[in-house]
Amino acid sequence: MPRRSSSQPHPPRKPRHWVLVLGDQLDLQASAFDGFDPALDRLWMCEAIEESTHVPSGKQRIAVFLSAMRHFAQALEARGWPVDYHALDGAEGPAASLASALERTLTQAMPQAVVMTEPGDWRVLEAIRNQCARLGVSLEVRSDRHFLCSREEFARHAAGRKQLRLEYFYREMRRRHDVLMVDDANAADGRGPAGGQWNFDADNREAFGAEGPGMLTAPRRFAPDEITLDVIRLVNTRFASHPGDLTEFGWPVTREEALVALNDFIAYRLCGFGRWQDAIWAGEAWLYHSLLSAALNLKLLSPLEVIDAAQDAWRAGRADLASVEGFIRQILGWREYVRGLYWLRMPAYLEMNALDAREPLPEFYWTGQTPMACLSDAIGQTLRLGYAHHIQRLMVTGLYSLLLGVEPRQVHAWYLSMYVDAVEWVELPNTLGMSQFADGGLMASKPYAATGKYIERMSNHCGGCRFRPGERTGDRACPFTTLYWDFLARHQARLATNPRMALQVKNLTRISTDEMRSIRERAQFIREGGLLETGRV
Repeated sequence: MPRRSSSQPHPPRKPRHWVLVLGDQLDLQASAFDGFDPALDRLWMCEAIEESTHVPSGKQRIAVFLSAMRHFAQALEARGWPVDYHALDGAEGPAASLASALERTLTQAMPQAVVMTEPGDWRVLEAIRNQCARLGVSLEVRSDRHFLCSREEFARHAAGRKQLRLEYFYREMRRRHDVLMVDDANAADGRGPAGGQWNFDADNREAFGAEGPGMLTAPRRFAPDEITLDVIRLVNTRFASHPGDLTEFGWPVTREEALVALNDFIAYRLCGFGRWQDAIWAGEAWLYHSLLSAALNLKLLSPLEVIDAAQDAWRAGRADLASVEGFIRQILGWREYVRGLYWLRMPAYLEMNALDAREPLPEFYWTGQTPMACLSDAIGQTLRLGYAHHIQRLMVTGLYSLLLGVEPRQVHAWYLSMYVDAVEWVELPNTLGMSQFADGGLMASKPYAATGKYIERMSNHCGGCRFRPGERTGDRACPFTTLYWDFLARHQARLATNPRMALQVKNLTRISTDEMRSIRERAQFIREGGLLETGRV
């Protein structure tokens, strides 16, 4: 448990600065620490109940944040920096919210100013701003230089554009940071993309085939130390009713562990990441994925060091260009892009529901108890590990809620609750924009809608499932397939004007009136939970 610094056991009567460190800001190079003077300033960290209950956070997610925070506070104290740490199981009792805990601190020792790095959550920023304003204390919010594109730079990129597309932003970032660029006499500035093309997506969409992924080197997992074991006990007690399980907890929670995890990925999985990044295999949670997103989002790793490690592997011939480019695009492109979009559009982005989806999230999302093999595997894995890779999230759990017509904020709350890497700046645009098309195409040019045939092609789930992906009506019809045609019919007028969806919508004309009626009746049966009723399939 972090303790007050022995060199300064009590807060000064009037510190110069209270420097706030949030749970996703565990970076010793953070801008909030610029000019920090341990003789004049104090660091403030807080485990607040609200941060685990404003959505019903899964146990794995809570444990990752709390353990990483406690380890980081320990590292700060080792520097001789005074830390005022408010723990959920501390002597003063748990803080209901960050704002209420901050009020108690400021009332006891009003500083000249409160200093912090930009939060990753609009809700948190507003709460702290409002509390400081109410108490009449100056708040200095500094830019988060962990990111390679500032909020202001992204706003300039977006200005005047009718559409915001990742590809153009990604190319701009490649040029700006000289990533995977080589000398090219034909380029205007003398530099062009390695391999002569910007994007190797066409090479990166393979399934494993009947033989499966083969023998894989298991990724490094980290045995809980005493701090983490204390956190696990706390979570299992205070948040006993929350979803998930901590039996297999093994995420990196320190800078040192995060570096080991990075090196492990580069050595053993980057070489296959590109080719099989979209593949799914039952019972295989990790496959060729990096498992670095939680460490990145907590700021235990910097994006540039991860990008550099991948580039170095390519230059040394230890990973092919398609794999390295595909991986780097997720960090230098997608990660920076969704963060920029989040801050550009909040808070209105949270309320968007372009498809007017109103259905409740099915209860089985919290239990994994469903006869659909792909959903059962993805959700069960999520509950057990706090993790699912991006295609499981987009084209299994996300696809089903999209086709079913679930209200986007409920889908958002589930993803924010369940995943160890979920911070709102990255989770919300991925969920509402890319997965649910709730922003009407601001992020993605089309809904990611597909039948069960996509899952059959990219996984081995369908062979052992009671449902048939090629059938759209009847008791054996795959719910994804039934709901896909119902989705197209419900949104036919809107989707017919989308160039990337027009052909799919046109296929509705091949379905007879009677079959369309059967599809709609089956879809309604699914929405009413009929698949889970005893004796009915």
